[in-house]
Amino acid sequence: MTIQYKNAGYDLTTTNLTTVLTIDASSRAIVKGFTLANEHNNNVETHVYLNDFSASTSFEIFHSNIAADITVYPLNNEPLNLEEGDYLTIQVDNANTVQGVISYALINRSQENG
Repeated sequence: MTIQYKNAGYDLTTTNLTTVLTIDASSRAIVKGFTLANEHNNNVETHVYLNDFSASTSFEIFHSNIAADITVYPLNNEPLNLEEGDYLTIQVDNANTVQGVISYALINRSQENG
């Protein structure tokens, strides 16, 4: 079993629902850090969803009107476990205003013998 520590940066350039992290079919992940930074001079309505591949369902895990020039931590410093095929999406009401980083441990079997 291999554990790789990774960061995935994102910059939301649209108001469309945007995928910011996808876990492949042979891995799992533990999200340890997640930031949303509003770099705009107005508030930005923000929605974050966990898309559970095995249940074919989306769950809203964060919804907030983020104040101008503020960084928030939507997981409140709690880990989030992602299974095979799960992915995170974000939607904002103002394009080119929100960016951030997701820090996670990717766990897979790529280095196993046999």
